Amino acid sequence: MEEIVNIILVIDAIIMIVLVVLQSGKSEGLSGAISGGAEQLFGKQKARGVDLILHRGTVITGTLFFVLAFISAYVM
Repeated sequence: MEEIVNIILVIDAIIMIVLVVLQSGKSEGLSGAISGGAEQLFGKQKARGVDLILHRGTVITGTLFFVLAFISAYVM
């Protein structure tokens, strides 16, 4: 059982890395972070299309990663 959870955890981590790398940048670098990046932090600009799918996939894989890591560390 431990091996299965650890294998799923590694696969989930790889998928999450791919989803994060595929997402488009939300600011213009350091200047965007200082001047206008805070607007996007609080949800004033919603993701649409492919960005929405990537965002939801990242949230789902992140949650699954946390649950699997918890199971791997504390239950087993």
